[in-house]
Amino acid sequence: MTNFSRTQRIRKDVVWTDGGVVACQHRKAAEVGAAVLASGGDAMDAAVATSFAVGVVEPWMSGPMGGGMTTLWRAGEARAETIEFGMRSPAGLDVADYPLEPGRQAADLFPWTRVQDDRNILGATSVAVPGTVAGMALAHERYGTKDWADLLAPAVALAEEGMQLDWYSSLLIASAARQLAQDPDAAAMFLADGQWPDIAGWTTAATARLDQRTHAATLRRLADHGAQDFYDGAIAGMLVEDVRAKGGCLSLDDLRAYRAQAAMPRTIHYRNAVIHAPSGLSAGSELVKTLQQMEAAFLPGEAPTAASYGALASGLGAAYRDRLAHGGDTGESPRAPACTTSFSVVDRRGNMVNVTQTLLSMFGSHVVSPQTGMLLNNGIMWFDPEPGKPNSLAPGKRCLMNVCPTVGQVGDRMFAIGASGGRKILPAVANLVSFMVDFGMDLEAAFHTPRIDASGATGTVMDEDLPPDVAEALASLGPVATAKRTVHPYAFAVPAGVMREAGRNCGATEIMSPWGDAVHEGEV
Repeated sequence: MTNFSRTQRIRKDVVWTDGGVVACQHRKAAEVGAAVLASGGDAMDAAVATSFAVGVVEPWMSGPMGGGMTTLWRAGEARAETIEFGMRSPAGLDVADYPLEPGRQAADLFPWTRVQDDRNILGATSVAVPGTVAGMALAHERYGTKDWADLLAPAVALAEEGMQLDWYSSLLIASAARQLAQDPDAAAMFLADGQWPDIAGWTTAATARLDQRTHAATLRRLADHGAQDFYDGAIAGMLVEDVRAKGGCLSLDDLRAYRAQAAMPRTIHYRNAVIHAPSGLSAGSELVKTLQQMEAAFLPGEAPTAASYGALASGLGAAYRDRLAHGGDTGESPRAPACTTSFSVVDRRGNMVNVTQTLLSMFGSHVVSPQTGMLLNNGIMWFDPEPGKPNSLAPGKRCLMNVCPTVGQVGDRMFAIGASGGRKILPAVANLVSFMVDFGMDLEAAFHTPRIDASGATGTVMDEDLPPDVAEALASLGPVATAKRTVHPYAFAVPAGVMREAGRNCGATEIMSPWGDAVHEGEV
């Protein structure tokens, strides 16, 4: 039994508009993207601007030092595409530097055998080659209409000002204070005398801000000199110097060799809908498997039932077992060919995009690059440290990500959705696709409907608001636990989505996210 209120109900309004919409996990970043749309920019222009802005106002979730994917829809051509910008392990990585502790399980997102001193999770030894800047540059090159520097300018301004430290940011920093204190530069940025920030009292307004001026200077150089500076210029030099000084093996050659790529998504017909799941080393393959199993397992009705939730849990379980056994970069065409942040954009012409980008863990490696002012990723944690598996740790290898940016069409409705939350991402996207396709829900209804999560190694977690017959159906598959949707921690993933119908648009974010919001271009 929890201590939380059992009568409290939280909702978010979904507003329809003729203009474009940005749905993001931080309203400030959504406003940046909406302003780009209001100025006549393409959905991809807004996505690029939002990407860099959210890396400032939610720096522990994503940013230029991370990686991810985007799945997009070009309305004029009726064409979907995925842009892959996942991380890679450095070519100089030595597996011997990650000795195992047999019999002990890793303490973070994945059920790997623990590595001594958590070297694959914390510190510079956990840093992989970042891809976000290359991904945004490729997206801009292919679809952008606004100047690159102009799209980065709002993020520069936000970093100059410094993100505001309120109760929610203080809560998140406090949850990682012990690890942040191990890195002097992270401690200097996020902590006060080794403790979480001293913000205003609980009944007064917060006024404290992070000092992100170095972050701003790096963004300004990136705006002025272009994305290549991150991979073969001054920024690259600073990044490599900082990582190596802290014990990592990232090299200039790793950065120079990095390329983002555009690819065809995994497109399937699911009932009367067309679903475009992401390509590459994402959770797209598992989404396809889950939906295919669900289609054969039950017939849709007016609302989700014990049968539909059971079919979803069964499909997710089978997909995850296959992923753990076969997923990874094998050097061939792959079978799948955390925190994180996810945002979706639709413009007035109907172009859509979901971007899911991440440092992997919240606060990534818990290490800050002092010369760039940015948190570094811990992408090495995506690899299984045990040898002999498709996803085993090795040098120069692509990371098997959990991201699942998805575009779908059912009838005359189009939607773009994604989520943050590590292994919880796939269940959230599968829940939402089912709600909208199987039961005809619009975005507002789907985002308020209780979900299940079947991403753990054993059993299922179900929203405590679901009826007993759902628990009974899930119990036939394995252990069942109930959980409440709360602000922290999240028992379920944190989605963001947009929808278009009859020429009008709307957006929605996770109802429990205190920062998340959908902003339309008429609001800025």
